[in-house]
Amino acid sequence: MADFGIETAMIFHEGLDLPHFAAFTLYGRPEGRQALGRAAERSFAVAKEAGTGLVLDAETWRANLPWGAVMDLGRDEIAAINAQAVTYARMWRDQNETAQTPVAVNGVLGPLGDGYVPETAPDADEATMDYLTSARAIAVAGADLASAITMTSSAEATGAARAMRDAGLAHAICFTVETDGRLPSGETVGAAIDAVDAEQTEPLFYGINCAHPAHFADALDIPQARKIGMIRANASRLSHVELDAMDTLDAGDPEEWGQLCAGLAQMMPWLRLIGGCCGTDHRHLGCAARCLHGQKNVAA
Repeated sequence: MADFGIETAMIFHEGLDLPHFAAFTLYGRPEGRQALGRAAERSFAVAKEAGTGLVLDAETWRANLPWGAVMDLGRDEIAAINAQAVTYARMWRDQNETAQTPVAVNGVLGPLGDGYVPETAPDADEATMDYLTSARAIAVAGADLASAITMTSSAEATGAARAMRDAGLAHAICFTVETDGRLPSGETVGAAIDAVDAEQTEPLFYGINCAHPAHFADALDIPQARKIGMIRANASRLSHVELDAMDTLDAGDPEEWGQLCAGLAQMMPWLRLIGGCCGTDHRHLGCAARCLHGQKNVAA
């Protein structure tokens, strides 16, 4: 199992403010660290009950140089934030990991601009330079792997893959798609995978995140499908534009969400990770775990 949608959970369930949707700001507040710890414990509980391992995120999706500049944070501060996040994730792992529930700490790279506006995405060379600070800090702090998620174009994903490779990180690339199953850049998932593969950075696997399973199930019927190892889906069937305009949470139907994710796993038995993105919480993970592993009491 992988984590659920931390940002939306913190805002709508915990009542915490996240400037610029930056969950890393919670590490600097006692109540924020406590809320992140509770969320980690809920993910551990689902994985333990399901009898699976867990990929636990360091909440660094916004912790990069361009977003740091928006928040008046310099290069050294961004590096320190990434390292701090990995350190907390490792601490929670050490407190909860068991032989039956192994845990991998995952450093997260998010989009350098607005994740849903491809015109703000940098080219591959610029992205490489902007991601290196975060990737190196994640590596030095001892993350087990890193993932670039909510990638809106193959160019930005390529830059992220280069940076993670150059930092010595095992890494994954996760694209977001619109309701038509294409990246916001207009690329198909298959074309985006081919473009990143051409760089020979050797990702562990690719994935899809920040879209409802109904938006991308058909888009996975492609020759590159066996390279897709991760699904981290949204709870809502709404589009990115519709979700951005809302001031309430659309948590969708956790049971349906779990069934759809389980259906994808049946269609693609090589999948390695199932987790959540915007609008999801431990209930969604629990429903997916029940469907996938037959557990009756997961996150009931």
